[in-house]
Parts: sequence; structure tokens; C-alpha cells
Amino acid sequence: MARRYDTISFLSDYGTDDEFVGVVKSVIRDLAPHATVIDLTHGVAPFDVRAGSLALARCISYVASGVVVAAVDPGVGTERRGVAIEVAGGEGVLVGPDNGVLAPAVAMAGGAGRAISLTNEEYQLVAPGATFDGRDVFAPAAAHLCNGVDLAELGDPVDADLLMPGVVPLPQADDEKVIAQVLWVDRFGNAQLNVGVDDLAATFGDRVSVRFSAPTDPSGGTTRSAQRVSSFAAVSTGAVGLVVDANGMLSVVMNQRSAAADLGVDVGDQVTLTPASDEDEAPAAQAVTIGPTPSR
Repeated sequence: MARRYDTISFLSDYGTDDEFVGVVKSVIRDLAPHATVIDLTHGVAPFDVRAGSLALARCISYVASGVVVAAVDPGVGTERRGVAIEVAGGEGVLVGPDNGVLAPAVAMAGGAGRAISLTNEEYQLVAPGATFDGRDVFAPAAAHLCNGVDLAELGDPVDADLLMPGVVPLPQADDEKVIAQVLWVDRFGNAQLNVGVDDLAATFGDRVSVRFSAPTDPSGGTTRSAQRVSSFAAVSTGAVGLVVDANGMLSVVMNQRSAAADLGVDVGDQVTLTPASDEDEAPAAQAVTIGPTPSR
């Protein structure tokens, strides 16, 4: 028996300057008025499938049971498939392009169950052009799933093992060094690395030497000493910290400052972590005096 869903979680690179998000949500409202649409984000950088896939992976453990629509789709209108993938024994269905944007979230949800290619035009809108599958294909599919239409009715079955994989870089780690990459810079300037706590060997103490280098200049860059801390507030003024973030990954942070801006770090940059030497010391905290400037 097909399930009915009450929630659609929506992620895209559409932004909010144009009408795209509103139109998608209006189509869902028209077809499945009982369904609640939750906006995960529409601020994914245009065409950035990897960023969209990482954002969805960060969300997936916390989204409500139901349907997830991920529309980051630079290949719209081409031969790439639109797909719907059942996860968690039917607790959720992920809908979007088969370009890797869904893959990390599917893995985080325990892997794919049934998967279909969205080929049944009876459950799609008549499209004047082929450039807005979020409106014409993904939104109707999500709405019909909420109405109790079985996944199999939406199209042809596909082998889940043949779905496009995600592209998420893995760190290179040994006892002396971890070569990492910046996955994400949030709006506060915290730079998340593709490194978990277990990737740091026991040889790494509370202080870590962190070298930043851009992909175009891996031999250059800057090196800072970073303190491993449990909160942003534990980082001394002007110092650099390494904190385990809300997703369980290590992030390079500063206290009430943008680490990315201050250190010149961006997504895709290489970050090399090594145990700090005795000479690596944190910069002293700078005292701040509040009050009128003394006369001279």
C-alpha cells in the first residue's frame, strides 16, 4: 500500500530574487494542499552540484519524514534523468536530478531502496520549454507522492547501483599529517573541513599546525597554530581554533570573526594539519579598553 506524506523539504540554487521558488511551492500547493513545504535553503551557489549535495547531506538526518526535493541542476533539459529514490524503508523519498546531488544524502539515510526515473508524463506538468524541471517534473512528483501515489507509478525502475555518485573528497591521513580540503564556508566565516575527529591520530595534541593553500598555488599559503576547542567562545581573541561543528566535522574558526576572511580561505582550498611543535604558540589575547580615548 502506497504511503501518504505530509512534508516536502525543498533545497535549490534558485535564490529568492526571481519567482522560481514561489512557483514550485505554488505547484505543490495546488496539487497537494495538505502538504507543508519546508525551505532548507535556496542559497546554494548556482550550478554547484557538490555544494548542494553537501548541504543536503548536512540536513538529511534532521529533516522530517516525507519527500525531499533537491533542485541543483545545471544539466536541465539534457539527457540526464530526473529520479525519485526511496530511503529508510519508505520513510522518505528524495526527488531531483540524477547528477550526484542526491547521492550523499541517500548514503547518509542508509542507502537507496526503490529508485525510479521520472518518465511518466501523466504525473508532470505540460512544459512550454525544457528548462524548469523543478516546476514541471520534481514538484508534481513530490506532490503526487504526498497524495499517496506509489513511487512505481511515476516512471520506470532503475538500478540504484547505477545512480550517479556524489563527489565528496576524502582526507589523506597518517600519524604525522592530514591533508584536507575546505568543504564549506558558512555565513559566519567558519571553514568546515572534510575531516572528522577520528581522522586525527593520537599524535595530534591540543594544538595543531594548520597550513592553508589555494588549489592554484599548493606550494604557497600561510601557516597558523590552532587550538582544539569545544566552542567558539573558547578561542582567544585573534587566535585560530579547531572545533567539532554541529555536523561532527572539524572547522577552522575564530571568535566572533570570519576565519575565512581573516585567513584568506575559500571552498576547495587545501588545508594541511600537523602536530604543532613547541615553538608554535597561540597569539596573546589583545586587551580592549572601552571608554574615551585618553588625552595626550
